[in-house]
Amino acid sequence: MITSMSDILCVTNRRLCEGSFLSQLEKIAEAKPAGIILREKDLSEEAYLDLADTVMEICRRNGTPCILHSFPDAARKLHCEAVHLPMEVLYRLSEEEKAAFRLIGASCHSVEEAQMAEKLGAGYVTAGHIFDTECKPGTPGKGLDFLKEICGSVGIPVYAIGGITPQNICQVRGAGAAGACVMSSLMQCEDPGSYLKLL
Repeated sequence: MITSMSDILCVTNRRLCEGSFLSQLEKIAEAKPAGIILREKDLSEEAYLDLADTVMEICRRNGTPCILHSFPDAARKLHCEAVHLPMEVLYRLSEEEKAAFRLIGASCHSVEEAQMAEKLGAGYVTAGHIFDTECKPGTPGKGLDFLKEICGSVGIPVYAIGGITPQNICQVRGAGAAGACVMSSLMQCEDPGSYLKLL
């Protein structure tokens, strides 16, 4: 599983960065989150491959785990041992394809999806979105009871996603989550190291 002093996974969105995305990632990697999930779903697989190669090097240099997202073929080409997948992609992977990875994560939005992800070999899941977030305007968060239900339904770590802040992170942990995913705040803050300490 993910081993770090932190229990926060950074989920990327380069379009949220006001300055250089790679410079921001360098600062985040230096701050040592539990991992950086390179989630740039709008890119073609070829463009993602090029970006992922650079991001993996940034993570290697800083000793921070890099988790590639959505493109298992690209992850295999780059010899990345960790991949995070939407459920529809995880469903399609053969056992041989899964064997290429030391760690597989999955994005889940229901108890049934979380249980299926575990059966399909996921080592952790993300569950959300938990709180209201600008990333999902007009769609209310699923709440802490939903998170508790997910955490109680599987034997693998659950990371909460959606609207996570220093003000509610204790509630997330109290609901049984192994940690949380943060996107906007880490993409936009000037000092990711200080922000992670608040979480």
